[in-house]
Amino acid sequence: MSNSASPSPETRSERAYRTYPLGVRIVEHDDPDEEGRRYGFRAPDHAGREFEDADTAALYADVYFDVNGFVEAGTGDRGVPPEIIQAGRDTLAAYFLTQPYADADWVASFYGKKRARIERYVAAVRRRAEEIRDGVEALEREGTPVADDASVGGRMGTDI
Repeated sequence: MSNSASPSPETRSERAYRTYPLGVRIVEHDDPDEEGRRYGFRAPDHAGREFEDADTAALYADVYFDVNGFVEAGTGDRGVPPEIIQAGRDTLAAYFLTQPYADADWVASFYGKKRARIERYVAAVRRRAEEIRDGVEALEREGTPVADDASVGGRMGTDI
């Protein structure tokens, strides 16, 4: 579940892996240092994050939508953005799972819960994120603007 800051686009060729509303996407690219692929989270006004696997990148995107966006800049190596803390236990658990220092057993231990409970937390975050994305797409189909400036991360302009 390792991730890191984004390498410069000049060092690799990105391909769209999954796209979401509001300019959010996951890209894949060959890892120049190792055999295999890496997956990057990209969003307007977000520094981006790199992941070793697509599932972790997708979970990061789900957390991003669950809290209407967030910025990690200034939180340090092990800090957590305030938007995630405020969102509650399930969102924080899902966010922890996107960090290189945590896995499901670590998160379960952190909360003093069984792994199955952590999996239910993650499922709730994924469900809410999907509902939010579906709502944004429905508004876009209706021609209703969903954001004054969709490039403003953390303030997507939706109350879905």
